[in-house]
Amino acid sequence: MVRKVGRKPRATRDPDAAMTLIEHLRELRSRLFKSAIAITIGSVVGWIYYEQIFAIIRRPYDDLLAQARAQGKDVILAITGVTDAFSLQLKISIFAGLLLASPVWLFQLWRFLAPGLTRRERKWSYIFTIVATPLFMAGCALGYAVLPRSLELFFGFTPVNTTNIYSVDTYLSFILQFVIFFGLGFLIPLIFVMLNFAGILTGRRLASWWRGLVFGTFVFAAVATPSGDPIGMILLAVPMMIVVSLAIGISLINDARRRRRTARDGSQWADDETSPLDTPGPLAEPVDGSTEGSAT
Repeated sequence: MVRKVGRKPRATRDPDAAMTLIEHLRELRSRLFKSAIAITIGSVVGWIYYEQIFAIIRRPYDDLLAQARAQGKDVILAITGVTDAFSLQLKISIFAGLLLASPVWLFQLWRFLAPGLTRRERKWSYIFTIVATPLFMAGCALGYAVLPRSLELFFGFTPVNTTNIYSVDTYLSFILQFVIFFGLGFLIPLIFVMLNFAGILTGRRLASWWRGLVFGTFVFAAVATPSGDPIGMILLAVPMMIVVSLAIGISLINDARRRRRTARDGSQWADDETSPLDTPGPLAEPVDGSTEGSAT
């Protein structure tokens, strides 16, 4: 008999096997490297279209400048250092790269957070990326829309007949922190939902954390609004609470669906419950009256 020599099958990793610290560090290094490459490519695009991107970033300032001058105030954006112009273009390019590469680093983030998913459950990595990208962009867009309110608060402290000179670097750092924190705030509830769909976090457990979620949401909103403006904080906290509530509702619905499926399959125990050990009872007699292992 001739044995057919074929290609050696590729070893598959047991999803239930625990990863060592070295394996976690290697996994993190791989994810960070892939994300860095994507951000670098996006930054090159941002460097090419620097003028157009800076015009978008400057627009909230330009809209408020005419209003400030009508009140006898003048606000000027200035570059004060020799290398500040280069640093400004570099920061804007990296910011653009971060936005353009968001599908890549969001995908890598989820794969790192849930490395033990089975092959069937890994589809949630792609669903997470598809949903997270527009959600992150929507959060950034909301931050950009709320930005003029915070700028108006700052400009309002300028005395009449006085020129207030703002450093472009300070203005840019303020905008980047404001916009990116808004975008990240919209991703946290989505991570809860995906952990629930992966069977890691139940909706009941998530709902029991509602006090901490409310407190954490307002703390996050307070940190994300560098101006300390309570209106800006509320404008971030309220949409985040709505998204968190939707995340809890979706998780509870998914838990109910999982319980119905489990009951339909004939099991009375949920995925997060442990069934008790039953004591063995007497063996039933065979139908044909024969006994296993009897002599013929």
